[in-house]
Amino acid sequence: MPKTAEILEIPATITERGQTTVPAAIRKMLALGKRDRVVFRGLADGTVVLAKKAADEQADPVIGNFLRFLEKDMAAHPARVRAIPSNLLARGAALVKGVEVDLDAALPDDDA
Repeated sequence: MPKTAEILEIPATITERGQTTVPAAIRKMLALGKRDRVVFRGLADGTVVLAKKAADEQADPVIGNFLRFLEKDMAAHPARVRAIPSNLLARGAALVKGVEVDLDAALPDDDA
């Protein structure tokens, strides 16, 4: 059986926006795919653990409750449901014109 390192340490940089990229080796270790979520756990000794978020942890209870509220309210009061005005749609489209984001694009492998 091949021996594995007890600790894998890979430096990363925090951007001005407080973001970082999970290194490719760590993504592979955690079997992280597109749109998977992670959870940071801060331990009492100052250690921070990064783990793949379990499927049952994925749902946000606040958003879930809000969406259920909207669903019930729309069913109870269908006359309140209206189309978004075309001028508002046009304003929104103008705000994002020329902005291209591919949320499914793979992150480049880093030197892990």
